Amino acid sequence: MTTLLTLKALSLAYGDTPLLREADLVVQSNERIGIMGLNGAGKSTLLKIIAGLKKADSGERNLNQETRIAYLPQEVPAPSSDETTVFDVVAAGSDPVGSLLHAFHETSDALVEAPEDESLLAKLNTLQSQIEQHDGWRLESNIKEHLTRLSLDGDARFSALSGGLKRRVLLAKALATEPNLLLLDEPTNHLDIPSIELLENTLSQFNGAIMVISHDRRFLAAATNRIIEIDRGKIYSYKAGFTKYPELREARLNEEERQRALFDKKLAQEEAWIRQGIKARRTRNEGRVRALEALREEKKAQIKQVGRATLQTNENSRSGKRVIEAKNLCFGYPNANHPIVKDLSISILRGDKLAILGPNGVGKTTLINLLLAQLKPTSGNVKLGTNCEVAYFDQLRATLDPDKSLRDNVAGGSDKIMINGQERHVISYLQDFLFSSKKIHAPVGILSGGERNRLMLAKMMTQPANVMVLDEPTNDLDLETLELLESMLVNFTGTLILVSHDRDFVDAVATDTLVFEGESGCVNHYVGGYNDWLRQKPDFTASAASTKPETSSTPDKPATSKPASEKDSLTKKRKLSYKDQRELDILPEKIEETETAISELETQLANPTFFQDSSQQEISEATKTLDELNQTLATLYERWEVLDEQT
Repeated sequence: MTTLLTLKALSLAYGDTPLLREADLVVQSNERIGIMGLNGAGKSTLLKIIAGLKKADSGERNLNQETRIAYLPQEVPAPSSDETTVFDVVAAGSDPVGSLLHAFHETSDALVEAPEDESLLAKLNTLQSQIEQHDGWRLESNIKEHLTRLSLDGDARFSALSGGLKRRVLLAKALATEPNLLLLDEPTNHLDIPSIELLENTLSQFNGAIMVISHDRRFLAAATNRIIEIDRGKIYSYKAGFTKYPELREARLNEEERQRALFDKKLAQEEAWIRQGIKARRTRNEGRVRALEALREEKKAQIKQVGRATLQTNENSRSGKRVIEAKNLCFGYPNANHPIVKDLSISILRGDKLAILGPNGVGKTTLINLLLAQLKPTSGNVKLGTNCEVAYFDQLRATLDPDKSLRDNVAGGSDKIMINGQERHVISYLQDFLFSSKKIHAPVGILSGGERNRLMLAKMMTQPANVMVLDEPTNDLDLETLELLESMLVNFTGTLILVSHDRDFVDAVATDTLVFEGESGCVNHYVGGYNDWLRQKPDFTASAASTKPETSSTPDKPATSKPASEKDSLTKKRKLSYKDQRELDILPEKIEETETAISELETQLANPTFFQDSSQQEISEATKTLDELNQTLATLYERWEVLDEQT
């Protein structure tokens, strides 16, 4: 393992708000690190400091001389020109060679139009020589390989792509520079599920370290082997993947609470002693007086854990039992080659929670507008039920004015808002969403992406609604707010229509799914969430094959099939030897013992006092032991699967 990056005593504050307080971090060459923390805790800022795009107020940032960093930002930058191609965007990450390649292809295209132009030929020869000097043809081959792997057209105009495809292009740009430390800020935002799975596969093949900020729990579980958390300016490290993180975090917070209680008890005892007066003034007790003063200063410096957000729906009335009735719904834009929706019939009842799944650009938002009767269908009809009050969450946050304060965006200049028939002060209401009094009066433009999403939720929930429409509500949300949103939606007694690419979120909330699949315009209805759809969905390749003429039954080509005995031999399982059967019987116990040892060691490493009380050698040995246990566990599971398949 090689140390790629070391951060020592890093501090950074915006005004009176500290984001980092003497934070330390070490990143090794084989680590896949997920970065957790509340919205506004400083996750994106930390990545920018590591990438060299922002400087800390104090502390050290030390890079190994062999460390090559690539950074994928949260926001997609605008191209230099509307004509900029995907290839040019990817190549620009490797300037000056990328610019030489662009100039070479541009000159080559011009030479095709004017083959007799000697100046163009001379320029082409010069560019070719410069590219060869910089080993540029290898870079071009590398770029084309990543474009192919990520299913991108190098000749397409970058400006014409969807948000999801643009993020794929930026990932290709980062990978083409051949980094050994890849920084990803919300890489799954605006990606559809196939693109997220493609990203997971691409990162699994990446030969380097990764640091990633993401709200997608299933993605984090697949992509990480270590979690770091930014909490009140400090960086806490967990030598485990995302699946173990919530449990280890809870253990750390419990230990922190225990230490705080002990501290408060000691402080109270010393305060009682100092009030005795005479003893405290004796010379031999001056040290104890100074220690008390130090305790008081430490108490002032303590930062309490930020509270949890409070999410509450504003549901004042019930809709009719039948909320939406769609019959033979069809829609397509004029002159389009294919319909967006074809022959959809569905009845949505009060209390249904309907998720809409499908690739980017397939027409999910269009389908929502059709179901809400905001868009006229080409044929068929939609009927809304009685007493429907709709609240709409817009993934583009278009209803937020970046120049107005949080308070004005939510309450429109008023001091009071009505929630479930009760009057509340807007400041108190926004504090439920974890906005400080200072931020409440600041313009929306200063907020992070996750904070803007939280503000959108706050604004939407001021509207009385019994039908909620949420278009990508989970983008940028921190884990705690995401889980609270899940809980709120599960308990919501009204009707929900949801568009999301977060697979765990859909599984937790949805009672039904509408999925764009198969041929153009085909929208199928399934009961349950994402995993339920995976179990129920038809194999469109197989079904297409089954509709072909059965030529095997024609006289000149008789049907052929394998004899029953041959079929049986293919499916028959061999009997395990005594030794293998014995090994299979004891493997579950070994796996359980190894998992217990890993859990105990992870809890020990997550305890801050362990690093304070242990030597560097003890810490290194504990970390090494944890790595060995994880490798042993992987080997045991692999052997168990092999033996189990043979029985």
